[in-house]
Amino acid sequence: MIRLDNRAPVPDSLHGAIVALGNFDGFHQGHQAVVGEAIAWARAEGRPAIVATFDPHPVRLFQPDAPPFRLTTLDQRQDLFEAAGADAMLVLHFDRLMASMSAGEWIEQVLVRQLGVVGVVTGEDFTFGKARGGNPEVLREVGGRFGLTNRTVAAVHDQYGPISSSRVREALVAGDCEGAARLLTRPFAVRGVVQHGNKFGRQMGFPTANLDMAKYLRPHYGIYAVVGHFPDGRRIPGAANLGIRPTIQPPVELLEPHFFDVSEDMYDLEIEVAFHHFLRPEAKFASIEEMMTQIARDCVKARELLAKVV
Repeated sequence: MIRLDNRAPVPDSLHGAIVALGNFDGFHQGHQAVVGEAIAWARAEGRPAIVATFDPHPVRLFQPDAPPFRLTTLDQRQDLFEAAGADAMLVLHFDRLMASMSAGEWIEQVLVRQLGVVGVVTGEDFTFGKARGGNPEVLREVGGRFGLTNRTVAAVHDQYGPISSSRVREALVAGDCEGAARLLTRPFAVRGVVQHGNKFGRQMGFPTANLDMAKYLRPHYGIYAVVGHFPDGRRIPGAANLGIRPTIQPPVELLEPHFFDVSEDMYDLEIEVAFHHFLRPEAKFASIEEMMTQIARDCVKARELLAKVV
């Protein structure tokens, strides 16, 4: 799949595209509906289908001290868009210059002149341009002057209301992996490179693959039943600790998955850890022995829960 950058020219072969435009962080059911409409429209007219996503997220520009909230990395979004059937992902680098553009300027300079698109699909609540002055109605009115057409897709609802990234985040913060997975249509997953650690887990008989949570949202600290997705295609079940390890000093925040029946060196591998079930909150134990006993119980429970998954 091609990754485009709004700061570089778009290849001629991708001009005249239909673009799905949004943040698409998480790529939940609502996002999938928007992208699906763009891809269907593009296929019907024999045009390229492009999914445009913002990086950094606009919130990060206006609130640089906001806690981490991302549900996916760019690489993960690219994989998801490709699986959905898009031809390319366009990264819109959101900076002060882009933020200062009026909705009209944004449509003319970015969508029409720079990207050369002919159709745009957004969610019905999508806003853009300075002070969020643009919306689907503005896009229809101003874009029409340049031969640009647009479609809007209504929010996808479940029994609790519209599906949104905020609801996904709320579910994860509450430790509700299953709820988040229903909204996303897949488990929430963290992708990263395995780091060298103090090998404390290995000394206890539970070696872990340590990952930095980076810009990801922090789900509820605790123990999870997880599945590791490895570069060679293997899917390996495990139990993971997410938190600061209060029993071990000094406290260090890490995602520490222990994959069952794996003894190989995983350092420097890029793996993805999918959160399937929340087992218990993180706890401080009176002794290392007490902690090891509980970890063994956690692993048994995780194996049971994941037996039908992997």
